[in-house]
Amino acid sequence: MVLVDDVGRPARVGGLAEWLRGLAPARARGLVTIALVDDATMRRLNRRYLGKNRATDVLSFAAGVRGSAAFARSASAPKDAPRHTGEPRRTGVSRRAGPFFGDIAIATGVARRQAREAGHSYAQEVRVLALHGLLHLLGYDHETDGGAMARLEARLRRRGGLKAGVVERAEQA
Repeated sequence: MVLVDDVGRPARVGGLAEWLRGLAPARARGLVTIALVDDATMRRLNRRYLGKNRATDVLSFAAGVRGSAAFARSASAPKDAPRHTGEPRRTGVSRRAGPFFGDIAIATGVARRQAREAGHSYAQEVRVLALHGLLHLLGYDHETDGGAMARLEARLRRRGGLKAGVVERAEQA
């Protein structure tokens, strides 16, 4: 996993990479870039790819999924789309990291607000959102999969020491 800020500089959020790597399903072995972006950037991405003119908490951009709303890896992707920035020699990521799954964008302002509302730390909220985004990269869609994503996310969250996640909070709202 490569964690970057909205201009591609390496970022750190308390052990996120190790935590997500240890929790991820076995079929998720590979490279994921997580971009921590400001709310304005997230709003632009959400408007462009999902037609929603607001900042959301997390978006996933699956590698090579043409025709999906979240496809941001093509040559026609906008300059502000999160991109895999990790040349292995520059990021410390081994070429043996596995296949590239895609990018996850997390809105830092939204994440901070949600962390306050949930009564936990920003780092914990980023974990919640990174896990949710990873499951989307694996093909899960809580809006159409009859609860499969919610069940898997709940199981992984419990194993990772997290409370309510994105799907549960949406259902409670």
